[in-house]
Amino acid sequence: MPKNPMQEDPTQELLPLLGRIAEALERLAPAMPPSPTLDGAEAFAWHAESGTLMPVTKVSRVAYGLLQGIGRQGEILLENTRRFARGLPANNALLWGARGMGKSSLVKAVHARVNEEAAADGRDVIVLVEIHREDVPSLPRLLHILRAAERRCILFCDDLSFDSADTSYKSLKAVLEGGIEGRPDNVIFYATSNRRHLMPRDMIENERSTAIHASEAVEEKVSLSDRFGLWLGFHNCDQETYLAMIEGYARYYGLDVPAEQLRAEAREWSITRGGRSGRVAWQFIQDLAGRLGKRLDDPR
Repeated sequence: MPKNPMQEDPTQELLPLLGRIAEALERLAPAMPPSPTLDGAEAFAWHAESGTLMPVTKVSRVAYGLLQGIGRQGEILLENTRRFARGLPANNALLWGARGMGKSSLVKAVHARVNEEAAADGRDVIVLVEIHREDVPSLPRLLHILRAAERRCILFCDDLSFDSADTSYKSLKAVLEGGIEGRPDNVIFYATSNRRHLMPRDMIENERSTAIHASEAVEEKVSLSDRFGLWLGFHNCDQETYLAMIEGYARYYGLDVPAEQLRAEAREWSITRGGRSGRVAWQFIQDLAGRLGKRLDDPR
């Protein structure tokens, strides 16, 4: 049936209405979040869910000079970080070993020391960006953001490890060295772990016993740690090192206790905790400072 030219097209009446609906939806839609930046702070925490970098105004750390019993590890990591800060080649670092022996404390202390040196020389400081273990799958997205930044960054993951049901270690391998883009020139990756190969021994042994090609399966598991050019081992400390930590803290914070009493109480504290470590030493100092009515945020 031919269309009557006098008859109006009903869709023409709907166009204004559709336009108003589209405008209303645009107003209701959340605005696109701004791209994360690295301005205004020396440290940031990555929040993968929201894709934001939250500034950390005060980093919880111990002064580099207070770290005891890890002198050689400290020298190596400090020199590696100095080279990175100057734009020279440097390695990713894995700090592994005994609990509470200052692995994460060393990373944060080295960051502060290198930035102090940079500020004194009039050079740009470097940024410390922390990513939580559960956010490792978001690493490619974070690296894309850091790659576009103009600042040099230490990307830090504390207590990094994987279990048998976790396959995110494969994406971490690609990000560290094996991907097409590789690690950005302005980013270095530091991680701490209680395990040298980032995976429990029984997980690796299970692969060895059940895989058709056992050696290839094991290589797949342990090759992740090979992506770290530096392996720094941390081991349980002896009593003298433990007491040196206690005495160093006491001097630094002005805790006025006779030497013999300090050592006796420190030994008793370690016995009640069932071991000696940097963490145990710090916990004792916190207890001692509390009993003396002394704050620890301001030395002396």
